[in-house]
Amino acid sequence: MTKARWIFLVVAFLVNAILAAGLLLRFSYAPVPSRRAVANPERYRLEGTYDVLGRAVSVKEARELLATEAGARELSPAVGAVAITERLVADGRAAFYEETFGNELFLTDVLGILDGGISPWSIARASIGLGGRGTHDLRVRLRSDVQVGDRIFRAGTMVSTGLDVPRGGWLPLGVRVFYDRGRVRAGLTCAACHATVDPDSGLVVEGAPNTNLNAGLLLALASNSAAYFLHAGVSSLDPYIGPQSSAVRSSAGIYVQVPEAERFEAAVSGMLVRWPPGTFDTTADGVNNPTSIPDNFTAEEYPYGWTGFAAIGPFRGLGAINNVHALISDATALTDSLAAFGELDPELYLAVLLQRAANRDLRFDPNGDRSPSRVLRDFDPDPEIPGFGRYAALPTYPRPNYVTINGLINVRAGEPIGYALNAIAAFQNTLQAPARFALNAEGIERGRTVFQVAGCSRCHQGAGFTNHAVLPAALLEADPSRARALSKTRGLVAAPTLFALDTPYPPPPNARVLSIPMTDEEHALLRVAWAQGNDGGYKVQGLVGLEWSAPYLHDGGVAVGPDPVEHLGIPGTFGRDVRPDARNSLRALFDRRLRSRVVQANASVPALVAAHVSGEGHPYWVDAPAGFSAIDQEALLDFLLSIREIVPQGFRGAAAR
Repeated sequence: MTKARWIFLVVAFLVNAILAAGLLLRFSYAPVPSRRAVANPERYRLEGTYDVLGRAVSVKEARELLATEAGARELSPAVGAVAITERLVADGRAAFYEETFGNELFLTDVLGILDGGISPWSIARASIGLGGRGTHDLRVRLRSDVQVGDRIFRAGTMVSTGLDVPRGGWLPLGVRVFYDRGRVRAGLTCAACHATVDPDSGLVVEGAPNTNLNAGLLLALASNSAAYFLHAGVSSLDPYIGPQSSAVRSSAGIYVQVPEAERFEAAVSGMLVRWPPGTFDTTADGVNNPTSIPDNFTAEEYPYGWTGFAAIGPFRGLGAINNVHALISDATALTDSLAAFGELDPELYLAVLLQRAANRDLRFDPNGDRSPSRVLRDFDPDPEIPGFGRYAALPTYPRPNYVTINGLINVRAGEPIGYALNAIAAFQNTLQAPARFALNAEGIERGRTVFQVAGCSRCHQGAGFTNHAVLPAALLEADPSRARALSKTRGLVAAPTLFALDTPYPPPPNARVLSIPMTDEEHALLRVAWAQGNDGGYKVQGLVGLEWSAPYLHDGGVAVGPDPVEHLGIPGTFGRDVRPDARNSLRALFDRRLRSRVVQANASVPALVAAHVSGEGHPYWVDAPAGFSAIDQEALLDFLLSIREIVPQGFRGAAAR
């Protein structure tokens, strides 16, 4: 045999061996920046304390309780106590960057986040093309034509994703890639929305909102955007029924029509693309009303969520907000709880989700012999658990309660139920906002006085500059659509409960369930936050880290760029590839003339109107008609932008340096 023949055989053997190995390999990766790559490595110092279902236990009280057997029982996981330790915080940081809670199956196999205009390889090429420089906005070239609504995005078009790649990294923050025997999946973690890369230093800012994350566009470019229809303004399926509609047998045994697949896909993607950068629709209420991504400088900023709907339970609701944000990335988890979000039949709902599923093994065939729920069950690696994610179902499932919006709790294998959520909460509560701008010290002190005289401190008081109240939407003169998002749960909300925090996963049949204490004041607050018999409201936002969170308000509509004449509202900032300026945007928050121009600019774009993004609300002014000078305004801005850290309850000592 010739030498060339031997070389050919050896090369062929190696290639086949590599391919065979690739079909057997399974691994995953998510970027976790080192402390040296972080702009805010400082933390609030831990000195050993506890959270007991939202009640912070001081070091002194904990020491006294632990001195007796009965007292130690009061600080055990069996009764809902979380020991806040360095290990817990470290585990929380790891989960913040790496934990998807299983959402990669929905995002990849159902939604098709990597099967539309963007592929794993286009993201990899764009990231590698940075040459290690990092970016706060990864620009990706589309691999194919994609129809979004009535618009076609052409192959080769460069789109801004808003994904952040840390300096020296090769994958965006908050994206975890899974390789499973030849198939690539992508899941999202907390860091995709709640960490960002500082464009000036290239360092990662932990806890800062990703204010230019283009989530609506990324969803719209997926191959099966229709799977996210409950977040996109579809209140009824009837307008999308036509001659090309298939039929599905409902849970009641009658055949009902499914929306025309292509037409419905185009409609939903056209709604999703209306979301401004830095926003995300977190409620499956059938209304297209994305909210501004909040910061994660969470200590002393309870209740959580723009409406304040997460207010009780571990870490005063912070564990609950972490739970719900993992649930929204898996629409299959809502199947059994649709009564709280609409009147859709579960089989019809799943038929809509699966008729264009990216993975053909999950695609519902109306001419086949399997129902949509059977298709889902046959594919699901753990069919006994609702949805694709990793959940534990409370005995009251699928009813919501004030701690968990649909009776499910996100879990990680090998840990007690709720551990990861509480670890992330403990980590978030240690985060401080780093300095971004040089400010005038004299202006800061004058601004503090203006803040008091103008009455801002009536609501923005305390360690986190919030009085922890939820105010009626009408009082704030704000668009009420988001405030009413949970109104359909009225009459369905069960008594708030959780599994004991030492409950293993999966929970045994006799697992202990804890009743979550709720004061009359908390109950009244939650009735407004969940719009139970009222029009709902919005919480008094804390003011820590305002340097990093422009644009402002719950809809993210108060945006002004570096030029306050030209860069007005979403059209004048993101619409022109201009980042909102924190100082000018804050000025628009309390200067009525500038706000009016911002609101007018937003109202000029029908897509923003359809997404309920106006910039209206919070009519509290510090301007000339209110008796304040331009110098007062500048001083107030210096003060507001100087609010970077607090010493929260439950922690002791000055901030660690």
